[in-house]
Amino acid sequence: MTNTGIITKISDQNFNDTYNKLKNIISNNPNLKVLFELDHQANANSVELDLAPTKIIFFGNPKLGTPLMASGTFTGLDLPQKILVTDRDGTVSISYNDPNHLKDRHNIEGQDEVLQKVIGALDKITTAASQA
Repeated sequence: MTNTGIITKISDQNFNDTYNKLKNIISNNPNLKVLFELDHQANANSVELDLAPTKIIFFGNPKLGTPLMASGTFTGLDLPQKILVTDRDGTVSISYNDPNHLKDRHNIEGQDEVLQKVIGALDKITTAASQA
């Protein structure tokens, strides 16, 4: 299988519970800030197209993101962090960009400690959001 640079976890919960739990986890973390949310399904419906439930939440922590952007010129194309929640035929998944893939993609050097913090935070957030 090809490495897409995307990490996906299957949720034990339905779509709405998963997304709401994810948003609450991020919103209640004093180090993180929800920047905006996008409901892809609602956007599709607005032009009379069908799409399975799909939402993405954009959030950040400037203390971690700024050093990564300073190290890699185009890292800002992939930041702030974002997590996608989808429901495909009753299987709810949570997906996000693998920070190691971003490191390689943007040639980020000297920021391994920051990347490890980001990796740990994303894993913790998505694991908690996916569990009932």
